[in-house]
Amino acid sequence: MIRMPSLEEELFPSTPGKFKIDRSHTINRQFHRCFASTSTMFLWALFLVALTASYLSFQSFVYSGSRYFSATWGGIQWEKQVRNSAQSHRSGGMSVLVTGSAGFVGTHVALALKKRGDGVVGLDNFNNYYDPSLKKARKALLNSHGIFVIEGDINDAKLLARLFDIVAFTHVMHLAAQAGVRYAMENPHSYVHSNIAGLVTLLEACKSANPQPSVVWASSSSVYGLNEEVPFSESDRTDQPASLYAATKKAGEEITHTYNHIYGLSITGLRFFTVYGPWGRPDMAYFSFTRNILQGKPITVYRGKNHVDLARDFTYIDDVVKGCLGSLDTAGKSTGSGGKKRGPASYRIFNLGNTSPVTVPKLVNILERHLKMKAKKNIIEMPGNGDVPFTHANISAAQKAFGYKPTTDLQTGLKKFVRWYLQYYGYSRVKRVN
Repeated sequence: MIRMPSLEEELFPSTPGKFKIDRSHTINRQFHRCFASTSTMFLWALFLVALTASYLSFQSFVYSGSRYFSATWGGIQWEKQVRNSAQSHRSGGMSVLVTGSAGFVGTHVALALKKRGDGVVGLDNFNNYYDPSLKKARKALLNSHGIFVIEGDINDAKLLARLFDIVAFTHVMHLAAQAGVRYAMENPHSYVHSNIAGLVTLLEACKSANPQPSVVWASSSSVYGLNEEVPFSESDRTDQPASLYAATKKAGEEITHTYNHIYGLSITGLRFFTVYGPWGRPDMAYFSFTRNILQGKPITVYRGKNHVDLARDFTYIDDVVKGCLGSLDTAGKSTGSGGKKRGPASYRIFNLGNTSPVTVPKLVNILERHLKMKAKKNIIEMPGNGDVPFTHANISAAQKAFGYKPTTDLQTGLKKFVRWYLQYYGYSRVKRVN
Protein backbone atom coordinates (compact mmCIF):
# COMPACT_ATOMS: atom_id res chain seq x y z
CA MET A 1 0.00 0.00 0.00
CA ILE A 2 1.33 3.44 -0.92
CA ARG A 3 1.92 5.53 2.21
CA MET A 4 0.30 8.92 2.09
CA PRO A 5 2.38 11.66 3.75
CA SER A 6 0.92 13.07 6.92
CA LEU A 7 -0.39 16.59 7.09
CA GLU A 8 2.62 17.54 9.22
CA GLU A 9 5.05 16.12 6.65
CA GLU A 10 3.29 17.97 3.86
CA LEU A 11 3.49 21.30 5.66
CA PHE A 12 7.01 21.17 7.10
CA PRO A 13 10.30 20.03 5.48
CA SER A 14 12.18 17.20 7.22
CA THR A 15 15.54 19.06 7.15
CA PRO A 16 15.12 22.78 7.78
CA GLY A 17 17.64 25.01 5.95
CA LYS A 18 20.06 27.48 7.59
CA PHE A 19 19.48 31.18 7.21
CA LYS A 20 22.08 33.95 7.42
CA ILE A 21 20.80 37.22 8.84
CA ASP A 22 22.13 40.42 7.22
CA ARG A 23 22.58 42.82 10.14
CA SER A 24 22.76 45.83 7.77
CA HIS A 25 19.01 45.62 7.36
CA THR A 26 18.16 45.71 11.02
CA ILE A 27 16.00 48.78 10.54
CA ASN A 28 13.62 47.00 8.16
CA ARG A 29 13.73 43.61 9.93
CA GLN A 30 10.69 44.10 12.10
CA PHE A 31 8.64 45.34 9.12
CA HIS A 32 9.64 42.41 6.89
CA ARG A 33 9.09 39.91 9.73
CA CYS A 34 5.61 41.20 10.30
CA PHE A 35 4.79 41.25 6.58
CA ALA A 36 6.34 37.83 6.00
CA SER A 37 4.52 36.37 8.97
CA THR A 38 1.14 37.66 7.74
CA SER A 39 1.74 36.53 4.17
CA THR A 40 2.95 33.13 5.30
CA MET A 41 -0.05 32.54 7.51
CA PHE A 42 -2.37 33.53 4.65
CA LEU A 43 -0.64 31.16 2.26
CA TRP A 44 -0.70 28.33 4.79
CA ALA A 45 -4.39 28.96 5.38
CA LEU A 46 -5.08 28.74 1.65
CA PHE A 47 -3.02 25.58 1.48
CA LEU A 48 -4.92 23.99 4.34
CA VAL A 49 -8.27 24.85 2.74
CA ALA A 50 -7.16 23.37 -0.57
CA LEU A 51 -5.82 20.24 1.13
CA THR A 52 -9.03 19.74 3.08
CA ALA A 53 -11.14 20.17 -0.04
CA SER A 54 -8.96 17.66 -1.89
CA TYR A 55 -9.29 15.17 0.96
CA LEU A 56 -13.09 15.51 1.04
CA SER A 57 -13.27 15.12 -2.74
CA PHE A 58 -11.14 12.01 -2.53
CA GLN A 59 -13.36 10.55 0.19
CA SER A 60 -16.43 11.31 -1.91
CA PHE A 61 -14.81 9.61 -4.90
CA VAL A 62 -13.96 6.53 -2.82
CA TYR A 63 -17.52 6.40 -1.42
CA SER A 64 -19.10 6.80 -4.85
CA GLY A 65 -16.76 4.22 -6.29
CA SER A 66 -17.52 1.71 -3.58
CA ARG A 67 -21.24 2.21 -4.16
CA TYR A 68 -20.76 1.71 -7.89
CA PHE A 69 -18.74 -1.47 -7.54
CA SER A 70 -21.13 -2.93 -4.93
CA ALA A 71 -24.25 -2.20 -6.99
CA THR A 72 -26.27 -5.10 -8.33
CA TRP A 73 -26.32 -3.60 -11.82
CA GLY A 74 -23.93 -1.85 -14.14
CA GLY A 75 -20.68 -2.64 -15.92
CA ILE A 76 -19.69 -3.87 -19.35
CA GLN A 77 -20.68 -7.50 -18.77
CA TRP A 78 -24.03 -6.46 -17.32
CA GLU A 79 -24.78 -4.26 -20.32
CA LYS A 80 -23.88 -7.10 -22.67
CA GLN A 81 -26.33 -9.41 -20.90
CA VAL A 82 -29.07 -6.79 -21.16
CA ARG A 83 -28.49 -6.31 -24.90
CA ASN A 84 -28.36 -10.03 -25.64
CA SER A 85 -31.54 -10.74 -23.69
CA ALA A 86 -33.37 -7.85 -25.39
CA GLN A 87 -32.45 -9.05 -28.88
CA SER A 88 -35.47 -10.22 -30.89
CA HIS A 89 -35.11 -13.42 -32.90
CA ARG A 90 -38.12 -13.16 -35.18
CA SER A 91 -39.07 -10.88 -38.03
CA GLY A 92 -40.89 -7.82 -36.72
CA GLY A 93 -40.32 -8.99 -33.15
CA MET A 94 -40.53 -6.87 -30.05
CA SER A 95 -38.01 -5.89 -27.43
CA VAL A 96 -39.91 -5.93 -24.13
CA LEU A 97 -39.01 -4.80 -20.63
CA VAL A 98 -41.06 -6.95 -18.25
CA THR A 99 -41.27 -5.51 -14.74
CA GLY A 100 -42.21 -7.91 -11.95
CA SER A 101 -40.69 -10.64 -14.10
CA ALA A 102 -40.05 -12.95 -11.13
CA GLY A 103 -43.69 -12.67 -10.13
CA PHE A 104 -46.45 -15.09 -11.06
CA VAL A 105 -47.86 -13.43 -14.18
CA GLY A 106 -44.53 -11.83 -15.09
CA THR A 107 -42.73 -15.17 -15.31
CA HIS A 108 -45.35 -16.70 -17.60
CA VAL A 109 -45.55 -13.63 -19.86
CA ALA A 110 -41.76 -13.40 -20.17
CA LEU A 111 -41.51 -17.08 -21.09
CA ALA A 112 -44.28 -16.78 -23.69
CA LEU A 113 -42.62 -13.76 -25.31
CA LYS A 114 -39.24 -15.47 -25.42
CA LYS A 115 -40.73 -18.67 -26.80
CA ARG A 116 -42.12 -16.87 -29.85
CA GLY A 117 -38.83 -15.05 -30.50
CA ASP A 118 -39.25 -11.66 -28.84
CA GLY A 119 -36.46 -10.02 -26.87
CA VAL A 120 -37.14 -9.89 -23.14
CA VAL A 121 -35.39 -8.21 -20.21
CA GLY A 122 -36.79 -8.80 -16.74
CA LEU A 123 -36.78 -6.51 -13.71
CA ASP A 124 -37.82 -7.48 -10.18
CA ASN A 125 -36.98 -6.33 -6.65
CA PHE A 126 -37.52 -9.79 -5.08
CA ASN A 127 -39.28 -8.37 -2.02
CA ASN A 128 -40.38 -10.62 0.83
CA TYR A 129 -44.15 -10.13 0.62
CA TYR A 130 -44.15 -13.89 0.19
CA ASP A 131 -41.31 -16.43 0.24
CA PRO A 132 -38.57 -14.99 -2.04
CA SER A 133 -37.29 -18.52 -2.72
CA LEU A 134 -40.24 -19.02 -5.07
CA LYS A 135 -39.27 -15.86 -6.93
CA LYS A 136 -35.65 -17.05 -7.11
CA ALA A 137 -36.87 -20.36 -8.55
CA ARG A 138 -38.88 -18.46 -11.18
CA LYS A 139 -35.78 -16.41 -11.99
CA ALA A 140 -33.77 -19.60 -12.47
CA LEU A 141 -36.48 -20.83 -14.84
CA LEU A 142 -36.28 -17.60 -16.84
CA ASN A 143 -32.49 -17.72 -16.92
CA SER A 144 -32.62 -21.28 -18.29
CA HIS A 145 -34.58 -19.90 -21.24
CA GLY A 146 -32.10 -17.11 -21.91
CA ILE A 147 -34.00 -14.31 -20.15
CA PHE A 148 -31.84 -11.94 -18.14
CA VAL A 149 -33.54 -10.77 -14.92
CA ILE A 150 -32.20 -7.67 -13.19
CA GLU A 151 -32.59 -7.33 -9.43
CA GLY A 152 -33.73 -3.74 -9.00
CA ASP A 153 -36.64 -1.52 -8.08
CA ILE A 154 -38.92 0.38 -10.43
CA ASN A 155 -38.42 3.40 -8.17
CA ASP A 156 -34.74 3.46 -9.18
CA ALA A 157 -34.86 6.18 -11.84
CA LYS A 158 -31.14 5.87 -12.64
CA LEU A 159 -31.46 2.15 -13.33
CA LEU A 160 -34.47 2.69 -15.61
CA ALA A 161 -32.72 5.51 -17.46
CA ARG A 162 -29.68 3.29 -18.01
CA LEU A 163 -31.83 0.45 -19.33
CA PHE A 164 -33.49 2.74 -21.87
CA ASP A 165 -30.07 4.08 -22.88
CA ILE A 166 -28.81 0.55 -23.55
CA VAL A 167 -31.93 -0.82 -25.29
CA ALA A 168 -34.55 0.89 -27.44
CA PHE A 169 -37.43 -1.10 -25.94
CA THR A 170 -40.44 -1.23 -28.22
CA HIS A 171 -42.77 -2.23 -25.38
CA VAL A 172 -42.96 -2.28 -21.60
CA MET A 173 -45.04 -4.95 -19.85
CA HIS A 174 -45.47 -3.46 -16.40
CA LEU A 175 -46.50 -6.15 -13.93
CA ALA A 176 -44.49 -5.07 -10.86
CA ALA A 177 -46.79 -4.12 -8.00
CA GLN A 178 -47.58 -4.69 -4.37
CA ALA A 179 -50.33 -7.29 -4.58
CA GLY A 180 -52.91 -8.50 -2.10
CA VAL A 181 -56.04 -6.92 -0.68
CA ARG A 182 -55.71 -7.78 3.00
CA TYR A 183 -52.00 -7.01 3.39
CA ALA A 184 -52.79 -3.33 2.76
CA MET A 185 -54.18 -3.13 6.28
CA GLU A 186 -50.76 -4.18 7.65
CA ASN A 187 -48.42 -2.26 5.36
CA PRO A 188 -50.27 0.48 3.47
CA HIS A 189 -47.13 2.41 2.54
CA SER A 190 -45.79 -0.47 0.47
CA TYR A 191 -48.77 -0.04 -1.88
CA VAL A 192 -48.12 3.66 -2.34
CA HIS A 193 -44.41 2.99 -2.89
CA SER A 194 -44.90 0.32 -5.56
CA ASN A 195 -48.29 0.94 -7.16
CA ILE A 196 -48.20 4.72 -7.32
CA ALA A 197 -44.65 6.06 -6.88
CA GLY A 198 -43.15 3.15 -8.80
CA LEU A 199 -45.64 3.55 -11.63
CA VAL A 200 -44.84 7.26 -11.94
CA THR A 201 -41.08 6.59 -11.95
CA LEU A 202 -41.51 4.04 -14.73
CA LEU A 203 -43.76 6.31 -16.79
CA GLU A 204 -41.25 9.13 -16.42
CA ALA A 205 -38.58 6.88 -17.90
CA CYS A 206 -40.91 5.82 -20.72
CA LYS A 207 -41.98 9.33 -21.68
CA SER A 208 -38.35 10.54 -21.69
CA ALA A 209 -37.15 7.62 -23.82
CA ASN A 210 -36.47 8.15 -27.50
CA PRO A 211 -38.24 6.33 -29.03
CA GLN A 212 -41.00 5.99 -26.49
CA PRO A 213 -42.20 2.41 -25.90
CA SER A 214 -45.82 1.30 -25.86
CA VAL A 215 -46.91 0.44 -22.32
CA VAL A 216 -49.17 -2.41 -21.20
CA TRP A 217 -49.70 -2.66 -17.47
CA ALA A 218 -51.62 -4.65 -14.86
CA SER A 219 -54.57 -2.93 -13.29
CA SER A 220 -57.05 -5.12 -11.39
CA SER A 221 -60.67 -6.21 -11.22
CA SER A 222 -60.52 -4.77 -7.69
CA VAL A 223 -61.12 -1.31 -9.15
CA TYR A 224 -64.81 -2.24 -9.54
CA GLY A 225 -65.01 -2.14 -5.75
CA LEU A 226 -68.57 -1.91 -4.48
CA ASN A 227 -70.04 -1.96 -7.99
CA GLU A 228 -73.03 -4.34 -8.16
CA GLU A 229 -73.62 -4.33 -11.92
CA VAL A 230 -73.03 -7.83 -13.29
CA PRO A 231 -70.96 -8.70 -15.24
CA PHE A 232 -68.34 -5.98 -14.65
CA SER A 233 -67.80 -3.89 -17.76
CA GLU A 234 -65.04 -1.40 -18.51
CA SER A 235 -67.69 1.33 -18.75
CA ASP A 236 -68.93 0.71 -15.19
CA ARG A 237 -68.18 3.06 -12.31
CA THR A 238 -64.86 2.49 -10.57
CA ASP A 239 -64.96 5.31 -8.01
CA GLN A 240 -65.94 3.19 -5.00
CA PRO A 241 -62.86 1.12 -4.09
CA ALA A 242 -63.27 -1.34 -1.22
CA SER A 243 -59.56 -1.60 -0.35
CA LEU A 244 -56.38 0.45 -0.45
CA TYR A 245 -55.01 -1.97 -3.05
CA ALA A 246 -58.01 -1.22 -5.27
CA ALA A 247 -57.57 2.51 -4.69
CA THR A 248 -53.92 2.40 -5.79
CA LYS A 249 -54.87 0.51 -8.95
CA LYS A 250 -57.63 3.02 -9.68
CA ALA A 251 -55.10 5.81 -9.10
CA GLY A 252 -52.83 4.03 -11.56
CA GLU A 253 -55.52 4.19 -14.23
CA GLU A 254 -55.88 7.94 -13.71
CA ILE A 255 -52.10 8.44 -13.72
CA THR A 256 -51.59 6.45 -16.93
CA HIS A 257 -54.37 8.44 -18.60
CA THR A 258 -52.52 11.64 -17.69
CA TYR A 259 -49.24 10.43 -19.22
CA ASN A 260 -51.10 9.32 -22.33
CA HIS A 261 -52.74 12.74 -22.66
CA ILE A 262 -49.69 14.91 -21.96
CA TYR A 263 -46.80 12.88 -23.38
CA GLY A 264 -48.34 10.72 -26.09
CA LEU A 265 -47.59 7.38 -24.44
CA SER A 266 -49.58 4.47 -25.87
CA ILE A 267 -51.03 2.77 -22.79
CA THR A 268 -53.18 -0.31 -22.25
CA GLY A 269 -54.47 -1.24 -18.78
CA LEU A 270 -55.48 -4.83 -18.04
CA ARG A 271 -57.94 -5.62 -15.27
CA PHE A 272 -57.03 -9.14 -14.15
CA PHE A 273 -59.70 -11.35 -12.57
CA THR A 274 -58.32 -13.77 -9.90
CA VAL A 275 -55.48 -15.33 -11.86
CA TYR A 276 -54.40 -18.83 -10.77
CA GLY A 277 -52.18 -21.68 -11.94
CA PRO A 278 -48.67 -23.19 -11.68
CA TRP A 279 -45.99 -20.96 -10.14
CA GLY A 280 -48.78 -18.94 -8.52
CA ARG A 281 -48.76 -16.68 -5.48
CA PRO A 282 -48.81 -18.39 -2.06
CA ASP A 283 -51.09 -15.69 -0.62
CA MET A 284 -53.93 -16.64 -2.97
CA ALA A 285 -56.77 -18.75 -1.53
CA TYR A 286 -56.42 -21.73 -3.91
CA PHE A 287 -52.70 -21.93 -3.10
CA SER A 288 -53.03 -21.73 0.69
CA PHE A 289 -56.01 -24.12 0.61
CA THR A 290 -53.86 -26.69 -1.20
CA ARG A 291 -51.01 -26.30 1.27
CA ASN A 292 -53.25 -26.61 4.35
CA ILE A 293 -55.24 -29.57 3.01
CA LEU A 294 -52.03 -31.50 2.32
CA GLN A 295 -50.70 -30.66 5.78
CA GLY A 296 -53.95 -31.60 7.48
CA LYS A 297 -54.54 -28.05 8.68
CA PRO A 298 -57.95 -26.33 8.64
CA ILE A 299 -58.79 -23.79 5.94
CA THR A 300 -60.82 -20.65 6.47
CA VAL A 301 -63.74 -20.23 4.08
CA TYR A 302 -65.42 -16.84 4.14
CA ARG A 303 -69.09 -16.21 3.50
CA GLY A 304 -70.79 -12.97 2.61
CA LYS A 305 -73.78 -11.39 4.29
CA ASN A 306 -76.83 -13.60 4.81
CA HIS A 307 -74.58 -16.68 4.42
CA VAL A 308 -74.07 -16.05 0.70
CA ASP A 309 -71.07 -17.89 -0.73
CA LEU A 310 -68.29 -15.75 -2.14
CA ALA A 311 -67.68 -16.20 -5.87
CA ARG A 312 -64.73 -15.35 -8.11
CA ASP A 313 -64.16 -15.23 -11.85
CA PHE A 314 -61.11 -17.53 -11.64
CA THR A 315 -58.91 -17.07 -14.72
CA TYR A 316 -56.22 -19.58 -15.64
CA ILE A 317 -52.73 -18.19 -16.19
CA ASP A 318 -52.44 -19.35 -19.82
CA ASP A 319 -55.58 -17.41 -20.72
CA VAL A 320 -54.24 -14.27 -19.04
CA VAL A 321 -50.94 -14.64 -20.91
CA LYS A 322 -52.87 -14.77 -24.20
CA GLY A 323 -54.56 -11.53 -23.21
CA CYS A 324 -51.25 -9.90 -22.30
CA LEU A 325 -49.62 -10.87 -25.60
CA GLY A 326 -52.71 -9.83 -27.54
CA SER A 327 -52.57 -6.43 -25.86
CA LEU A 328 -48.89 -6.03 -26.71
CA ASP A 329 -49.46 -7.08 -30.33
CA THR A 330 -52.30 -4.60 -30.88
CA ALA A 331 -50.89 -1.69 -28.87
CA GLY A 332 -50.56 1.45 -30.95
CA LYS A 333 -47.24 3.25 -31.12
CA SER A 334 -46.47 6.07 -28.72
CA THR A 335 -46.47 9.43 -30.44
CA GLY A 336 -44.03 11.35 -28.28
CA SER A 337 -40.27 11.65 -28.39
CA GLY A 338 -38.00 12.67 -25.56
CA GLY A 339 -40.95 13.75 -23.45
CA LYS A 340 -42.69 15.82 -26.14
CA LYS A 341 -46.06 14.77 -27.55
CA ARG A 342 -46.49 14.89 -31.33
CA GLY A 343 -50.04 13.62 -31.57
CA PRO A 344 -52.78 11.61 -29.83
CA ALA A 345 -51.90 8.07 -28.73
CA SER A 346 -53.96 5.01 -27.97
CA TYR A 347 -55.39 4.59 -24.45
CA ARG A 348 -57.24 1.36 -23.68
CA ILE A 349 -58.52 -0.65 -20.71
CA PHE A 350 -59.60 -4.31 -20.91
CA ASN A 351 -61.03 -6.93 -18.60
CA LEU A 352 -59.17 -10.25 -18.67
CA GLY A 353 -61.43 -12.78 -16.96
CA ASN A 354 -63.03 -16.15 -17.53
CA THR A 355 -66.70 -15.00 -17.53
CA SER A 356 -67.71 -17.99 -15.37
CA PRO A 357 -67.69 -17.16 -11.63
CA VAL A 358 -67.30 -20.12 -9.26
CA THR A 359 -68.11 -20.13 -5.54
CA VAL A 360 -65.34 -20.70 -3.03
CA PRO A 361 -66.96 -23.90 -1.65
CA LYS A 362 -66.97 -25.33 -5.17
CA LEU A 363 -63.30 -24.41 -5.52
CA VAL A 364 -62.58 -26.36 -2.32
CA ASN A 365 -64.54 -29.38 -3.60
CA ILE A 366 -62.48 -29.44 -6.80
CA LEU A 367 -59.23 -29.26 -4.83
CA GLU A 368 -60.38 -32.12 -2.58
CA ARG A 369 -60.98 -34.32 -5.61
CA HIS A 370 -57.59 -33.54 -7.17
CA LEU A 371 -55.72 -33.93 -3.87
CA LYS A 372 -57.74 -36.99 -2.84
CA MET A 373 -58.05 -35.49 0.64
CA LYS A 374 -60.83 -33.88 2.61
CA ALA A 375 -60.45 -30.31 3.84
CA LYS A 376 -61.05 -29.30 7.43
CA LYS A 377 -63.14 -26.15 7.05
CA ASN A 378 -63.72 -23.18 9.32
CA ILE A 379 -66.60 -21.24 7.77
CA ILE A 380 -66.90 -17.66 9.01
CA GLU A 381 -68.46 -14.40 7.88
CA MET A 382 -66.21 -12.24 5.73
CA PRO A 383 -64.54 -9.51 7.81
CA GLY A 384 -64.31 -5.91 6.66
CA ASN A 385 -60.86 -6.32 5.15
CA GLY A 386 -61.47 -4.98 1.65
CA ASP A 387 -62.61 -8.19 -0.02
CA VAL A 388 -65.71 -8.06 -2.24
CA PRO A 389 -68.39 -10.79 -2.37
CA PHE A 390 -68.08 -11.61 -6.08
CA THR A 391 -66.36 -10.77 -9.36
CA HIS A 392 -67.60 -11.41 -12.88
CA ALA A 393 -65.94 -10.15 -16.06
CA ASN A 394 -67.47 -8.87 -19.27
CA ILE A 395 -64.70 -9.58 -21.81
CA SER A 396 -66.41 -8.40 -25.00
CA ALA A 397 -64.01 -5.44 -25.46
CA ALA A 398 -60.92 -7.68 -25.35
CA GLN A 399 -62.61 -10.18 -27.67
CA LYS A 400 -63.25 -7.45 -30.20
CA ALA A 401 -59.80 -5.85 -29.93
CA PHE A 402 -57.57 -8.93 -30.15
CA GLY A 403 -59.72 -12.03 -30.13
CA TYR A 404 -59.37 -12.78 -26.43
CA LYS A 405 -61.11 -16.05 -25.58
CA PRO A 406 -60.44 -18.00 -22.35
CA THR A 407 -60.43 -21.76 -22.87
CA THR A 408 -59.55 -23.27 -19.46
CA ASP A 409 -62.28 -24.06 -16.92
CA LEU A 410 -61.55 -24.22 -13.19
CA GLN A 411 -61.61 -28.03 -13.07
CA THR A 412 -58.88 -28.30 -15.70
CA GLY A 413 -56.85 -25.38 -14.42
CA LEU A 414 -56.75 -26.61 -10.83
CA LYS A 415 -55.71 -30.07 -12.01
CA LYS A 416 -52.68 -28.51 -13.71
CA PHE A 417 -51.92 -26.42 -10.64
CA VAL A 418 -52.10 -29.39 -8.26
CA ARG A 419 -49.80 -31.42 -10.50
CA TRP A 420 -47.25 -28.59 -10.43
CA TYR A 421 -47.63 -28.06 -6.67
CA LEU A 422 -47.03 -31.71 -5.81
CA GLN A 423 -43.96 -31.83 -8.02
CA TYR A 424 -42.50 -28.48 -6.90
CA TYR A 425 -42.90 -29.21 -3.18
CA GLY A 426 -41.85 -32.84 -3.47
CA TYR A 427 -45.04 -34.73 -2.63
CA SER A 428 -44.61 -38.29 -3.90
CA ARG A 429 -48.13 -39.45 -3.19
CA VAL A 430 -51.47 -38.18 -1.92
CA LYS A 431 -53.79 -39.92 0.50
CA ARG A 432 -57.18 -41.11 -0.64
CA VAL A 433 -60.33 -39.29 0.45
CA ASN A 434 -61.85 -40.91 3.52
